[in-house]
Formats: sequence, C-alpha cells, structure tokens
Amino acid sequence: MTDSVYHDVTIAPFNGIWPRIHASAFIAPGCRIVGDVEIGPDVSVWYNCVMRGDTNRIVVGARSNIQDGTVVHCDSPTDKRPDGFPTIIGEDVLIGHMAMIHGCVLEDRAFVGLGSIVMDGCHIESDAMLAAGALLSPGKRIASRQMWLGRPAAFARELTDAALADMQGGVAFYVRNGQRHRASLAEARGAAAE
Repeated sequence: MTDSVYHDVTIAPFNGIWPRIHASAFIAPGCRIVGDVEIGPDVSVWYNCVMRGDTNRIVVGARSNIQDGTVVHCDSPTDKRPDGFPTIIGEDVLIGHMAMIHGCVLEDRAFVGLGSIVMDGCHIESDAMLAAGALLSPGKRIASRQMWLGRPAAFARELTDAALADMQGGVAFYVRNGQRHRASLAEARGAAAE
C-alpha cells in the first residue's frame, strides 16, 4: 500500500487559471480538475470525475454532487455566441454516475440521472429531473417540476412533492457521505504513514 493511492487527484491550471475549490469540498481520488473551475462549499466530486474548464468556465454551487465517472465540460465562445456555453451548476444539484454535462445550466435542486447526457445550451430548471440514461439534445429546456426521459429526451410527467423531497434527501446524503469518505481517506493516509 502506498500513500500515492490516497492523493491521486489532478488539480491543474490552464492558461494561468487555476481551479478554485472551497476547503469544505470533497474531491475524491482519481479526479481531474483543470482550468477555470469553481467548486463551492460542501460539494462532493466523486471518484474518477473529469472537470475541464479550458474553453470556458465551470461553476458548481454549494452542496451539489457530481458522482463517479462523470465528465463536465463547456463550449468555446464564437462569433455567433460570444459567451460560448459555460457550464453552470447551481446549489443542491444531484448528478448521477457516468453523466456527461456539457455547456449547460443546471439550476438549484436540478437532478441529472446516471448515464445521462446534457448537451450545449440546455437548461434544467430548479426541481426538474432528467431521468437515467436520457439524452437532452442541444438547446432544450426542462421546466421546474418536470421529468424528461428517453433518447432524445421528452417530457414524461410532473414530479410530486414526495419525489422532490427524495431528491433533497439525496443531496443531504451526499454531503454526509463526502465527509465520511474524506475521514476514511485521512485515516488510511495516517495508517500508511506509520
């Protein structure tokens, strides 16, 4: 067992811009975070995620979680789109395992299911859900309290109050679980140093 197993995170600048990561965020081993990326308080970024802010910026709000194997990228400014497509992830957002988040806006309390793809110019409003395995094609907008599913994704149904409560329970779980993983990794580092 080597200590390097517990430190395998890349946090690197691009064009002189370093990621800005709040001290309370949990960044799991295997993550690669590059360039203009801002990660807020109590965020958890899970094992083997990639966040590449090289062509535009990425922002992740407080308590959001980006689960294992997810890729977050953005799109460059152009003559037609001088701002390009940054990726803006609000607060209390749930992003499932192996999702692809690209040049889009996820408002506070949005949910992106595992294995889903959210493409350039998309917008998922607060308390809205993109179901597991769905593909949200460029420029689509999911309104608050709607669930969309399929490839390409389309409206399926309205979300109930119980579903929204479950989503917020998931947010709280991931904040606590990130703290537990941080403590467990710190304990393993201490044991490896002895």
